[in-house]
Amino acid sequence: MAVEQIVNALERNDRFQNQVAHIEVLPESAPTYGELQGLPAPIKTYLHTKGITLYTHQVDAVKKLRAGKNVIITTPTASGKTLAFTIPIFERMYHTQSATALYVYPTKALSNDQLKGLKEFERMTGITVTPRVYDGDTPRGKRPHIRETSRIIISNPYELHHVLPWHFKWQKFLSNLEFIVIDEAHRYRGVFGSNVAFLLRRLQRILHFYGAHPQVVLSTAT
Repeated sequence: MAVEQIVNALERNDRFQNQVAHIEVLPESAPTYGELQGLPAPIKTYLHTKGITLYTHQVDAVKKLRAGKNVIITTPTASGKTLAFTIPIFERMYHTQSATALYVYPTKALSNDQLKGLKEFERMTGITVTPRVYDGDTPRGKRPHIRETSRIIISNPYELHHVLPWHFKWQKFLSNLEFIVIDEAHRYRGVFGSNVAFLLRRLQRILHFYGAHPQVVLSTAT
C-alpha cells in the first residue's frame, strides 16, 4: 500500500480522523554514500558479496569508533545502524585476537535477532567471535563455556544485574572488553532508564577494576 493510500485511509477512518493533528508528507531524498579505507579483506568481501555500499553516516560512525570515540547513532529505522557498529567491532577483533564486546538489548527477541546477524557476519567473513546469548534462559551447564570462549556476548539489563556480583567468573571476558553496545537506547527512559544507568555505572566500576576501558556505542531509531 502506498503512503498516500495509508494517509487517506487514516483521514477517512472514523476511529482515527479526529485524532490526527497534522499530516505532512516529506519528499524523498537521494542516498549519500561514503568511502571507507583500510577495511580488512574479509569484511571487504562480505560487503561486496552482500552488495552493500556504505552510507555517509555509517562511514562516519566507523571512523569515530576507529579513533577511540564513544558514539551514539540516531538514524531512521532500516538505515544500517547495526552494520555501522558491527564493522568496526569485527575489524578490531580481526586485529586483536583477545578483544571482546558486550551487546545489551532490552528484550530477548531483539537479542536473538542480533545473534542471527552476528553469526552470518562471522560465517561470511571467517572472523571467529563465537557470538552467544547469555540470559536467564541460558542453561547453567553452558554458561562457563560461553564466558571462556565467546568474544561477543549478547545479554539484557536483567541478566547483567545478576552477573555483576559474580564478576570474578567473568574476568577473562571483562578484562578484554573493548566495546559495549547499547541498542534500542530509547527504551531506557523513566524509572527503568534510571535503573539501567546505575547498572552501567556498576559495570564501569568493575571494568576499571580489571583495567578495561571499553568504548560505548548507543543506537536508536527514535
